[in-house]
Amino acid sequence: MKIAFINGSPKIKGSASACILKDLKLFLNNNIISEYNFNKKKLTLKQMEELARCDILVFAFPLYVDGIPSHLLNCLIQLEKFFIEIEQKEIIVYCLVNCGFYEGHQNKLAIEIMENWCKKSGIKWGQGIGIGAGGMITSLKNVPIGHGPKKNLGKALKEFSGNILKGTSGENIFITANFPRILYKLAAEMGWRHLIKANGLKRKDLFLKK
Repeated sequence: MKIAFINGSPKIKGSASACILKDLKLFLNNNIISEYNFNKKKLTLKQMEELARCDILVFAFPLYVDGIPSHLLNCLIQLEKFFIEIEQKEIIVYCLVNCGFYEGHQNKLAIEIMENWCKKSGIKWGQGIGIGAGGMITSLKNVPIGHGPKKNLGKALKEFSGNILKGTSGENIFITANFPRILYKLAAEMGWRHLIKANGLKRKDLFLKK
C-alpha cells in the first residue's frame, strides 16, 4: 500500500497540520509513507505523477474562512484535471482539518468541499476528521497521543487509521481538545496580546477603523 501524507499548511515549518500527521503516522504500522508539503499554489508534473501512483492520499490543512486555503485549492484544481485525464487505479482520500475555533464541527464545510472534489476528480472519498482547538496543537507536540488534551484526538486517529489500513470509508468525525473551553479562550487572548506587543502595537490598535 502506497500512502501519501500531504501537508496543506502555508507554513514552511511548525504547523499544526504537521503535528497531526506525525501523530497519525504512529498508527500506520510502519507502512511506507511519502510526505509532501503543498505550501505553494503550483504543483510539478512529477508530484502529480507520484500522487497518481498512490493508493491513499491523506490531506491535512488548517481551516481558512470556513474553507480550504487558496494555495491548496489551486493545487487541488490542478490535481483534479490531472486525475480526470489519466487512466488511473482507485485512489482513496482522507483528510484532517484543524481550526482555531474550539468546536471541531466548524470544519464541516471544508470536509464537504474535499468530498465534492473527490467526486469531480473521479476518486473515492474515505473519511475526514474536523479538529477544534487547533491553536494549541503545536504546544502539545510532546504530549503522547491519546493522553491528556490529546485523548479525543487519539481515539479519532485510531478509527481513522483503521479505515486507511483497510481502504474503507467511515463517517466524518468532529472533535475538540480535552481542555476547558474557557481556558482555551484565555490562552488565545494571551497569545494575541503577546503578538500585538511583539509587533510594536497596543491592544486598542485592534479596534482602529480606517
